[in-house]
Amino acid sequence: MKTVLSALEARVIGALLEKQIATPEQYPLSLNAVVTACNQKSNRDPVMSLSDSEVQNTLDLLVKKHLVTALSTPGSRVMKYEQRLCNSTFGQLRLHPGEVAAIATLLLRGPQTPGEIRTRCQRLHDFADVAATEACLDRLASRDDGPLVQRLPREPGKRESRYRHLFSGDTAPAAGENAEPPFDSAEDPAALAARVASLEADMQVLKAQLASLLPAVSQDA
Repeated sequence: MKTVLSALEARVIGALLEKQIATPEQYPLSLNAVVTACNQKSNRDPVMSLSDSEVQNTLDLLVKKHLVTALSTPGSRVMKYEQRLCNSTFGQLRLHPGEVAAIATLLLRGPQTPGEIRTRCQRLHDFADVAATEACLDRLASRDDGPLVQRLPREPGKRESRYRHLFSGDTAPAAGENAEPPFDSAEDPAALAARVASLEADMQVLKAQLASLLPAVSQDA
């Protein structure tokens, strides 16, 4: 697995995958639609409250990584976005419908059991039973070109093991430990980096304005 996504990138890719399957008539998505999909309260864990600028910065990063394509459609001034992670014209990763649904659900909700994944991705793919879901996850975990998911050690008192996606790195959490902490956009590395970059740009503007004012102040003195 060479693709490493931040928490925001995983949310954006997961939202694009979900909407591509669930609402194909509305896909590709505008920035507004991506923000809404990322922040929706159903089928999301953790629930996020991302700003337009945070999502736009994340989309721009994903475009640079060739994981998202920005499209300018004829007759529309609104840019739209589509995922290139899998089953795309230019991408090499090919997945079956059930595998795409499972990956999307893991990207949107973090580590889950096969039973949870089956229930939560019903709009995306109808697995016959939990065994079929687990078989799909095991295929994703044993791909010849590298695993896309990982089976976690079963937690004490739990009947099923959870699975996690590996698009955000391959370090497994300890048993009973969440793979991703509760989300706080102020602490997310990508969001923090975007805000720092914005503040630095503002600082450069202020410095330039101050430098232009200094000669005038010197002459008045």
